[in-house]
Amino acid sequence: MKLVRWGEPRREKPGLVGPDGSIRDLSGVIPDIDAEFLASGFAALKGVDPSSLPTVPAGTRLGSPVARVGHFIAVGLNYADHAAESGMPIPAEPILFSKAPSCIVGPNDDVILPKASAKTDWEIEIAIVIGRTASYVHANEALDYVAGFTICNDVSEREYQLERSGQWMKGKGCPTFGPLGPWLVTPDEVGDVQKLAMWLDVNGERMQTGNTSTMIFDCAQLVSYCSHFMTLEPGDVITTGTPPGVGLGMKPPRYLNPGDVMTLGIEKLGEQRQAVKAFPG
Repeated sequence: MKLVRWGEPRREKPGLVGPDGSIRDLSGVIPDIDAEFLASGFAALKGVDPSSLPTVPAGTRLGSPVARVGHFIAVGLNYADHAAESGMPIPAEPILFSKAPSCIVGPNDDVILPKASAKTDWEIEIAIVIGRTASYVHANEALDYVAGFTICNDVSEREYQLERSGQWMKGKGCPTFGPLGPWLVTPDEVGDVQKLAMWLDVNGERMQTGNTSTMIFDCAQLVSYCSHFMTLEPGDVITTGTPPGVGLGMKPPRYLNPGDVMTLGIEKLGEQRQAVKAFPG
């Protein structure tokens, strides 16, 4: 099942992608795709015939497929070749940091460069959406706590992240730095989450090509690991790291400018597109 949220910012309605690829309006069946819905195990959708639902007009804006995210947890240096291009050692344990939930936007919304930013970068990632409360879970059962998967562009301001002292989160949570979507795809439709191709282009030029098979710590390990340091709740998001090809790793480094366009996708999870804009004013 592919679930979406559609409509104007902060007024999105729930929907699903029908067999014909059209978006169908679920607002007459459920209030939203949020923690309460995810915790119910999608029980409200059992027996719903997508063809009986109203069709959402083509071209309607899509929002984040999950409403009111609680924890927005990110994993650093989770691909060995990305660690190498960043000049950092392969971690012995997952590196965790937070992205501000307020940075979440829809998959095709603009990315706004922060004031005076000169080093804003891109990162294609697969994100895990939690569906059950998880605390001290074992890796062999961790995926049972997952509601689905989506795409995250972990937009990062490298000066803020690496040159301003303190935690990485300084460069990770600026407004619009967390595009999610287009879909929340349930595990049964994804299949083997560790065998998904992924890519990102800037202005039509391929920057990142990767596969979830090369993650250092896989999705099950990450859910288990995080659950040993915090209680994961339905609707929490874990974005799992990026393959090589980020601007920071280029020689010389290359960063985003107003007018650039990022397009990115992951096999079975859809595609995103973001235009880069200057900070207004």
